[in-house]
Amino acid sequence: MTLRNFITILLLTASYSSSSAQTLQNFVFLNAELSVQMALTAVQDCQEKGYNVSAAVMNREGRLTAFARNPMASPMTSEISQGKAYAAALTQASTANLGEIGAVAYADGVVPTQGGLPFSAGGRFLGGIGVSGADSATDEECAQAGIDSVADDLEFAE
Repeated sequence: MTLRNFITILLLTASYSSSSAQTLQNFVFLNAELSVQMALTAVQDCQEKGYNVSAAVMNREGRLTAFARNPMASPMTSEISQGKAYAAALTQASTANLGEIGAVAYADGVVPTQGGLPFSAGGRFLGGIGVSGADSATDEECAQAGIDSVADDLEFAE
């Protein structure tokens, strides 16, 4: 290694600040276990109400982290629940309010109907959950049940 390369590496290392490291440490991610629990709880809650549904959980990037479907749910509920979760994850808003947001309601993969909810922990946005197969208000209630089932674990992880 030449002296010039050594000095360059030393300068780059010195310019790395602890505040950069702190910023990287502030990210919180939803783990697979909690994602699955959310989806399963949402499906179970709707089943107890007499509905056969699908539930999808997406991370903050709009990537699927968990999916659950009652075997008796209509096949189209799979795509719709994912579209609601995707919409909630992208907009960080309830899908019941997408009409107020505007053009995003017409983006590819977005399902702009009630039944998708965003979720956060410790003030940090984590993702969205979507449910499809019941009436829209019940879809949202079941999505909320999924969020509520992991709320304590999310706050504890903080």
